[in-house]
Amino acid sequence: MAGQQPSPTDTPPHKSRPTLHGSFGMCASTHWLASATAQSVLERGGNAFDAATAGAFVLHVAEPHLNGPGGDLVAVLATAAGSPPLVLAGQGHAPRGATIEHFRAEGLDHVPGAGALAAAVPGAVDSWLWLLAQFGTWEIADVLAYAIHYAERGVPVVPQLARVLATVEELFRTHWPTSYALWMPEGRVPRTHATLTNPAYARTLRRLGAAGAGESRTGRIETARRAWRTGFVADAVAGFAAVPHRHSSGGDHAGVITAADFTDFVPSLEPAVTARFRGTTVAKAGLWSQGPVLLQALTLLDHFDDERIDPSSAEGIHTITEALKLAMADREAFYGHLDPADAEAVLRRLLSPRYGKERAGQIGAAASTAFRPGDIGFRPYIPPLVTGRPALRADGVGEPTVQQTGDTRGDTCHIDVVDRWGNIISATPSGGWLQSSPTVPELGFALGTRLQMTWLDPAAPSRLAPGRRPRTTLTPTLLLRDGVPVAALGTPGGDQQDQWQLLYLVRTLAFGMDPQEAIDAPAFHTTAVPSSFWPRTWTPGGLVIEERADHAVVDELRARGHDVTVSGPWSQGRLSVVTRDPDSGVLRAAANPRGAQGYAAGR
Repeated sequence: MAGQQPSPTDTPPHKSRPTLHGSFGMCASTHWLASATAQSVLERGGNAFDAATAGAFVLHVAEPHLNGPGGDLVAVLATAAGSPPLVLAGQGHAPRGATIEHFRAEGLDHVPGAGALAAAVPGAVDSWLWLLAQFGTWEIADVLAYAIHYAERGVPVVPQLARVLATVEELFRTHWPTSYALWMPEGRVPRTHATLTNPAYARTLRRLGAAGAGESRTGRIETARRAWRTGFVADAVAGFAAVPHRHSSGGDHAGVITAADFTDFVPSLEPAVTARFRGTTVAKAGLWSQGPVLLQALTLLDHFDDERIDPSSAEGIHTITEALKLAMADREAFYGHLDPADAEAVLRRLLSPRYGKERAGQIGAAASTAFRPGDIGFRPYIPPLVTGRPALRADGVGEPTVQQTGDTRGDTCHIDVVDRWGNIISATPSGGWLQSSPTVPELGFALGTRLQMTWLDPAAPSRLAPGRRPRTTLTPTLLLRDGVPVAALGTPGGDQQDQWQLLYLVRTLAFGMDPQEAIDAPAFHTTAVPSSFWPRTWTPGGLVIEERADHAVVDELRARGHDVTVSGPWSQGRLSVVTRDPDSGVLRAAANPRGAQGYAAGR
């Protein structure tokens, strides 16, 4: 990474684990089984795209409370052939029947946080398979073999999964019997570290992997995609979702997704949106994600010297937090699935140096408690500002906040891979959590609820409308130096994803920290923005910070007017990263120690 490097004689900082170094291949993810799978693929001759795809399917099985086949993904990638940074848009759109009028007729004033009525068209599986066909080298059956193994043989129930299942046990038993049968097969919540299988999903993957015998490699993948989009998967989903079932609204509704909706979704590659910070180019997805939040915050912070943005000081935390508030207010006011011409104009204004300087000038010495979108020549959308304090888990932020109704603030997974040839990918799969809607019994997975991020207001840029992508929180990152990729990183965390990544970038690019050191450092985030997840509350002036932060720093932040909540010492963020030095070929990787689940692997 660019930035001031510590002297070799300096005392090495404390790290929970080393940053891995090598030259063959590196993988990092939110679960050790996905990292091990991806590294195994590299060892067997696969490239980064083969490895990431195999690891992502394993994440469906290993972290089913955080993502699933019925969900979505966003990835940022670059090829060894020298492609510019590209965004894989694996976010499905709203079904044809998902209209504001239909939801209003159902007696709803918002999109529910749980239940099939909130389902966008699943984009994850089709997008991974499309990526495999376009840029991978492996056979589909070989890629899926890892996930099939774990679905049939079982995965260990991590503590977070056990807690989620305990929370939704009554909902499953009373209202979602197919979910109860799959996730509580012995009539009770599985114990932590017990083995949990998903034979139905294994059968689904076997059917996909066996498709297209006798054709070319890409032909076999395309046949599997057709089976997903127009065959047994689409038919099973549509038939099951049409049966009314309990939603988080408290009522029973039928989903509107049909088999025809599956055919409308087409994975695509888009040019990444970029900005520069301390000489490094940062590449993100566009306004249909929250990716430009990170770019806006960086262009704003680039107007301050290092001392003003030091994340270990009260002044630095204050400056970073205020910058994020401004960028995220713009997110609510202007982001969404816009017409291309409008999106280009909005981005040009939001990321202009003049606008960044203007917004930087709005940061004062005291914390702002106002909702302050900027003036960019477009009418800002002001969402309903419902004051509330998000619940904090005693065992740590970063897993879904799930209530007995199935309501969830949501979370997700992440995987990064770089290979010896220079292919690199950062991917954030999400949605389709086991607690998002009832399990489709023939398939072994649930639909996602991404439509909860849309508004039932025709004036909103992120309004609900058939065929429109909902605005997503998924926001992986690629870094480039002189046009050459040097790092891929990301984290789960809903609205916190770009906030935690911002801390990593400031620490590495401005202060020269080692990747693992930057991940381990105390984290914080603001809650002074309307949540992307139902019930869409915000806490004016809200700031959540790990208790490892200096007590004097916390006191000063409160004196500046921040509404500070101190969370557990290792409670925020699940960030992972892989890096590549284009001059030496040295590869590195690091992963989050929080929750004892994420790991890096490589050599």
